[in-house]
Amino acid sequence: MNTETLTIRQMCDAFDVTPRTLRFYEAKELLFPVREGQKRLFTKRDRARLKLILRGKRFGFSLEEIRQLLDLYHMGDQQQTQIARTYEIARDRLADMISQRDELNEAIDDLKDQIKWGEKIVASMNQNRKAAE
Repeated sequence: MNTETLTIRQMCDAFDVTPRTLRFYEAKELLFPVREGQKRLFTKRDRARLKLILRGKRFGFSLEEIRQLLDLYHMGDQQQTQIARTYEIARDRLADMISQRDELNEAIDDLKDQIKWGEKIVASMNQNRKAAE
């Protein structure tokens, strides 16, 4: 195995993704594998980019946000712009996630209350039925 490049199968195994995923990211111009005929060979740069793409997706970043952040890498400012923009997007995403979690916790609490109410109604109905027998 060439340690400089990986085949699509090796990339899939290394990152637990499908070939379709890699082709999709290539079509979206997020990855740029070297082409040898039909064969795709992924470089260290592609592996680093895929790692960042998957992390960004896990955090809920859009593909466009991920593309913008990746494109900032080559600004020539030791990634200061890239890091600052990543920080801004991450801070906003965290606030969104916390808000979503709070809304979900509220919905869970409401559903628990409804279930307790339902349990009381069912128990009452069962008691009335037994008393009528």
